[in-house]
Formats: sequence, C-alpha cells, structure tokens
Amino acid sequence: MRIVLVIQYDGKNFCGWQIQPNVRTVQETVENAIFELTGQKTSVTASGRTDSGVHAFCQVAHFDSESSIPPENYARALNVILPSDVKIVKSMQAPKEFHARFSAKKKTYRYTFYLSEVELPLFEPYATRIIRADINKMKEASQKLIGEHDFACFLASNSSVKDTVRTIYSCKVTKKNNLIYIDVCGNGFLYNMVRTIAGTLLSAGEGKILPSDIEAILKAKTRAKAGKTMPAKGLSLIKVEYKGIKIPKF
Repeated sequence: MRIVLVIQYDGKNFCGWQIQPNVRTVQETVENAIFELTGQKTSVTASGRTDSGVHAFCQVAHFDSESSIPPENYARALNVILPSDVKIVKSMQAPKEFHARFSAKKKTYRYTFYLSEVELPLFEPYATRIIRADINKMKEASQKLIGEHDFACFLASNSSVKDTVRTIYSCKVTKKNNLIYIDVCGNGFLYNMVRTIAGTLLSAGEGKILPSDIEAILKAKTRAKAGKTMPAKGLSLIKVEYKGIKIPKF
C-alpha cells in the first residue's frame, strides 16, 4: 500500500531533508518513526530535498507499507513518536503509481523578509532582516521571471545540473505590516534558485538594479549577474500540487 504523508517541519534544527551521515535530517527522523510504529524498514521519498535550515508547511512524501494501519491513521500515530519540530498534518492512501517527486505538477516556495532597524528575536529564526525596500520595484521585477526561461543565472555555482530551463507560473511580492513575502510557483526549481531570486528582487527593491535588468540577467546565464543567495532560514515550501490528489494548504 502506498501511503502519502503531508509533513510540516521547522528546518532550523535539521540539516535538510535527505539522509546524511552523523547529522539530523527530516527524512531519517520520519523513517525512524515509521520503523518504531510498524517494525518495517522503509524509504520515504519527498517532493523535493529541502536544504539545511529550510522550512516546510506542507512537504509531501510517500512510502510503501505492509502494515494493517489505516492510511488516515498514520498521521495521528506517527505524531505521538515524532519530535515537536516535525509533524504529519495529513496521511492518506495513493495509487501505486503515485510518486511524491515525479507526480508533482507545481511547487510553491515562499521567501520572507522582515523590515526592522534592529534584529527582532521572534522574527529572526524564520525571516531575513532588511532595513528598507521599494515594494513596487520588487513587484515589477518579479513579473519579468514569469514564463519558461533558462534560469542558469539563479543556479548555485557548485551545481552540476545540465538542464536549467524551468517554468515559473507566478511570482508574487506582497507586504503585510513589516513582512515582505515572495511566493514563487513553478514546475521545478534549481539548487538555491528561489533564495537567489529573492536576493535579486531585493536588489531591485534597494535600487541596486532596475526591474528591467532582470531580462538581461536571465539572458546572461551567469551566476555573477544575479543577486545574493539569501539565507536558508527565510525559505519555506508552502504548497505542492498534484493531479487527482488534493494536498491541504497552510
């Protein structure tokens, strides 16, 4: 039986999703909880491998189980075992052909900035502090990213990915009180792509580049042309979309 888990986690105490030796990861934490519950060793596959320090409101993952536990009961049962910084918000059965990564149609990530002259202890773990930014210029620049483009300029320089073409369906910049959100929805993302998009849009907001410069940055296909890669703490996976399976949004 293929089980789908919708997982929420605070990434600050994890070294990312994927299992690595001698460090704490979300994947290993969830797999250990499943083993404790069912006595079965299993591999849990996520929609994507979030990096160290990145958060998730609704990471989607799947695993196969021979247990008699009803699919909808896994969430409650696993949450008794799991630590407070990672919880299952929903569990369900999926068709055998469902794959958390390859079946995903769209993913939405959010980058969060907060405006403040001083560091604020209740914002600092989950957002990046900035002093000022022109929200309208950030919005204008964000619209230049929509569509299918070669996003090589937003790829981490140490990445070996060959295909750097991706489609961005929407890129929204919103401000609420002292928070600025950048929500990017696409069919897939390169390593550090959203964090670098956030840094580039911030450059537009700070007047370091013009919104119209985004087109030239994309055409250059060179990492040096784009903005800084923002810290991982401000990034969250907020939505994964599939055909035929409804995933709750938080």
